[in-house]
Amino acid sequence: MTLSDHVRTLGRGPGRSRSLTRDEARDAMRLMLSGQAAPEAVGALLMLLRMKGETADEIAGLAEAATAAAPALPPVDLDWPSYAAGRTRGQPWFLLSARLVADAGHRVLLHGWNGPHGKLRDGLAEAGIGIATRPDAAARLLDRDRIAYMPLDHLHPELFRLLALRDALGLRSCVNTVCRMLNPTGAPASVQGVFHPSYRLLQSDAAARLGWDALSVIKGGGGEFERNPAKEIAAFGLRAGRAWDGTLAATNDETRRLSDSAALSLTDLWQGRHTAAFETEVILETAALALDTLGDGNAAARARTLWQSRAARRAA
Repeated sequence: MTLSDHVRTLGRGPGRSRSLTRDEARDAMRLMLSGQAAPEAVGALLMLLRMKGETADEIAGLAEAATAAAPALPPVDLDWPSYAAGRTRGQPWFLLSARLVADAGHRVLLHGWNGPHGKLRDGLAEAGIGIATRPDAAARLLDRDRIAYMPLDHLHPELFRLLALRDALGLRSCVNTVCRMLNPTGAPASVQGVFHPSYRLLQSDAAARLGWDALSVIKGGGGEFERNPAKEIAAFGLRAGRAWDGTLAATNDETRRLSDSAALSLTDLWQGRHTAAFETEVILETAALALDTLGDGNAAARARTLWQSRAARRAA
């Protein structure tokens, strides 16, 4: 089939158009990644999917093809996508949460694209998380630190090309969701943040179709996997391959936005030069949910112990 066949399926008009099957969505992504499809057809398909609203089968099929086209990477325990634009958020405290998960002995791969804003890249340096532009570099970082970050433009250039069409189209597309569902290492567990709440269940349902084992999806700070401790949070996902959802109670009564603490640096908080109760709670609650996703039955206490002992680990 050609991409125009899939455009026709989606765009025939009222009473005649329909959603793509999982196989059709897989084929459509394969064609888009090939670079041989007409750009007009690529834009039409992405916008038709957006206007219709993607189904779980479509997201599963698109993600399958994207993952199949990704390079081979070393195994990790936790997949942590990071694809929020970063324009309106504060400091990326979730990076310190990821560090705690790695300090707990789990191998963590972060991957993403956060626009031209340097906040996340600066945060990676402050959190001591290395950036890998090649699979062999990722392997070295994971062996040394148990954590690495791969930018999408190096990890998957063709998928990045589709993601960057947002600049031409003026709107996000299903590619944003596919990037979160990429899981390029086939990790048994994944944590995902969304900006729009409706995508939590969509991504959870797509993960179930893909046969994933463990997943947590929340509406997080700036669209990242990052808990605001002052808010009750609805979470969706999988546990042992089965649909799971829960309500995470607020743990802090301080009414604040996550973007209000931009002046405090990750390094100062991590190294203990400053203390900040609210930001520390952001880090701990985010780490606890990630550890719970990994099957830690005492995740909250484990996160606090890791935080309290970080000075000893720095000195070792």
